[in-house]
Amino acid sequence: MTRKPDFENLLAVLHRKVPARPTLFEFFLNGPLYARLAQRPVPEKWTGLDFARTGMQAYERAGYDYYTVHPSDLRFPTKEHAHQASRSMNDLAMISDRASFNAYPWPDAEKADISRLDVLGKELPKGMKMIPYGPCGVLENTMAIVGYENICLIIEDDPELATDIFHSVGSCMLRYYERFVGHPAIGACIVNDDWGFNSQPMLSPAQMRQYVFPWHKKIVDAIHGVGKPAILHSCGNLASIMDDIIDVIGFEAKHSYEDKIQPVEEAYEQYGSRIAILGGIDLDFVCRSTPEAIFQRSHAILERTAKRGGYALGTGNSIPAYVPDENYFAMISAATGLKY
Repeated sequence: MTRKPDFENLLAVLHRKVPARPTLFEFFLNGPLYARLAQRPVPEKWTGLDFARTGMQAYERAGYDYYTVHPSDLRFPTKEHAHQASRSMNDLAMISDRASFNAYPWPDAEKADISRLDVLGKELPKGMKMIPYGPCGVLENTMAIVGYENICLIIEDDPELATDIFHSVGSCMLRYYERFVGHPAIGACIVNDDWGFNSQPMLSPAQMRQYVFPWHKKIVDAIHGVGKPAILHSCGNLASIMDDIIDVIGFEAKHSYEDKIQPVEEAYEQYGSRIAILGGIDLDFVCRSTPEAIFQRSHAILERTAKRGGYALGTGNSIPAYVPDENYFAMISAATGLKY
């Protein structure tokens, strides 16, 4: 048994209103969980449309009102790297000076294939909308191709080059969003760009305002230009730039929270009257706690927000494969009342 999707519920949340029923939000799940929910075998190799179709069915059966989708395979080339549990934020850099900037093989957003949106749009379950997201964002892609330490040094030593790098990344990301935001099957957009460490943003607030925020403002304006809301997914401690996120850039909603930075319950009390709060049940808590404890915390935040609106239930980040399925199901059942 499932419940019928209705994007109007999430839309109400994004506009800080009370939805008709408790509403779920998750950035993405994981392959085996998609297959389990969709009642399909896990293939040896996912293809773009096969993965998307399975994910879309999984989201519907879990009780979501939308499906998150990567519209194309656009990416900023980086050096090859080993798939390890962690790596340096400087490992993949390809730009270190003006010469390497000029030689870099910049992607062309105009040529990115977004035809999967047409295909999936025709297959969307009734009541659902798609929510596309980016191949990371302006700051993340800049750090990937330049390196974290290097971009910090370039900002200080060669601000003109820093401006040109951010312009090249930002203009590509802007055109990427401009090409699909008006698609009728799209209900909102996620702009995903991790900005912070546990203690502070990766760049100073002044540097973020100079190099990063102007491009996000243009992207959000493009989304708003077709009458759709914009969701920020960004990890880290962003307390010093929350006013920019809300009042300057104009995001309708914020996703990604950690208890060690600020529990989502506190974030809702502090910011919930100004921006919608999505997810936030700490991922470590979801991994380590009992299903009963997870259900109780999830139920409690739904009770807290029920009459004020502007909240959708989910984790603080996503559902990677190491999250026990029963813990994930305990969380979402607090909203859906279903057994999985």
